[in-house]
Amino acid sequence: MTTRVNPNCRLEDQGIEGLGRVYYNLLEPALMNEAIARGEGQLGLGGTFLVHTGAHTGRSPKDKFVVRTPGVEDSIWWENNKPMAPEQFDLLHQDMLAHMKGRDYFVQDLFGGADPELRLDVRLVTELAWHNLFIRHLLRRPDAAELASFVPEFTIINCPGFKADPARHGTRSETVIALNFDKKLILIGNTAYAGENKKSVFTLLNYILPAKGVMPMHCSANHAPGDPDDVAIFFGLSGTGKTTLSAEPSRVLIGDDEHGWSERGIFNFEGGCYAKTINLSPKAEPEIYATTSRFGTVIENMVHDPDTLELDFEDNSITDNMRCAYPLEAISNASETSVGGAPKNIIMLTCDAYGVLPPIARLTPAQAMYHFLSGFTSKTPGTEVGVVEPVPTFSTCFGAPFMPRRPEVYGKLLQEKIAETGATCWLVNTGWTGGAYGTGSRMPIVATRALLAAALDGSLNDVQFRRDPNFGFEVPVSVPGVSDVLLDPRRTWADGAAYDKQAAKLVQMFSDNFAQYLPAIDDDVRAAAIG
Repeated sequence: MTTRVNPNCRLEDQGIEGLGRVYYNLLEPALMNEAIARGEGQLGLGGTFLVHTGAHTGRSPKDKFVVRTPGVEDSIWWENNKPMAPEQFDLLHQDMLAHMKGRDYFVQDLFGGADPELRLDVRLVTELAWHNLFIRHLLRRPDAAELASFVPEFTIINCPGFKADPARHGTRSETVIALNFDKKLILIGNTAYAGENKKSVFTLLNYILPAKGVMPMHCSANHAPGDPDDVAIFFGLSGTGKTTLSAEPSRVLIGDDEHGWSERGIFNFEGGCYAKTINLSPKAEPEIYATTSRFGTVIENMVHDPDTLELDFEDNSITDNMRCAYPLEAISNASETSVGGAPKNIIMLTCDAYGVLPPIARLTPAQAMYHFLSGFTSKTPGTEVGVVEPVPTFSTCFGAPFMPRRPEVYGKLLQEKIAETGATCWLVNTGWTGGAYGTGSRMPIVATRALLAAALDGSLNDVQFRRDPNFGFEVPVSVPGVSDVLLDPRRTWADGAAYDKQAAKLVQMFSDNFAQYLPAIDDDVRAAAIG
């Protein structure tokens, strides 16, 4: 039998003993069989796996902690990362190991990062077989020879059946995601939402890579066919369109969510995609839609017919955050290498629930830094516990929940790389137009795609632009295939005075939020912030 684990690096060698059966690096069919046999979910159409994640249908950022040790004391952004005392983590670890005794566990040894020189070797130890299937899709899969010598740099233990004790462990609730950078260990308890697994790896890379001069990014990426140096990256939080817009069939998909930017160019952290399925359309998004009937795809929290197993893409009675997880090779135009050159175009996606921002705007490098550090968007329903309607927010670097270091660290890296490459920067609003949430409507995806296509092929640089009176960036006046009215958000409102009032409110929100960065930024970015 082919060796699928390093015989010198089993769980016992990591001090995890007394378990029931341990399954190392099972392939997809075996994981599907185990998950179904254990009643974790059921077989769906085409051999998909249908599962409900219980009470947690989104991330739990308020239950995420970083262990406060001397090794990280001076490098963690503590205003954004809740501290946990080392002694409390040790008790948590001890209690979780006790919980694990006698139970069966599933292990996947995987890579975080398509660049062999920069990847992170990470071991996932999960209580649920389907979590192993999920993370096997989402991270990068070593071959048998690589597994024979695999030694994890970090280990993640995920026990949905374990409940933390706030009084004993210093947690907010019975749910916990605790990162210990010194012990190279992450503990996850009392949540079956699989996204916590992948975002834990992302958080690790967000801490490790900046020290190597590499920019970690919450972005999707693609490149022109036949030209891996014609790269575009798409920053944005969940619900802004990263997955949908980067999966454009006319371009090659590098990845849909997490990437690094090194001196060699862009590389995907992941080996799969985790796409939202609410209102997913076979016409608008045929490639993603097709994965929902593909063998091995994990279908999370979707309502389906109990007899035919047909999925209901419009029923959000479980959650708005219904999702599917699948490997990159399920997308026909996916890159075989998951790497590309330095970006020529940088797109910052925002979901503006106020209906103020235009569908696209061209940014100067200083303006790009302003909007990157601001990270304005709207949290969309379901992506976090308690979010039931769009909530305007500032999530710095378009990914504050996953940023262990201060925003200025990532901002400086991006600023340096834009200066080195001369990339063109764009702000794209996929949120509301014609009014705020509740009055206006979502930006037409057809228009967004037309504007992005013009930006990426260079033709948008040849049209006439106007200066936006609120934010100072450049907005196209007329673009073939897009309504001129849509390009001027004030004209989409029935009441221009109401738009002006809303715009002034948003400008002030930006200004108030950005005040925290003024002492640490360059003069040109400061000018963009106050001008």
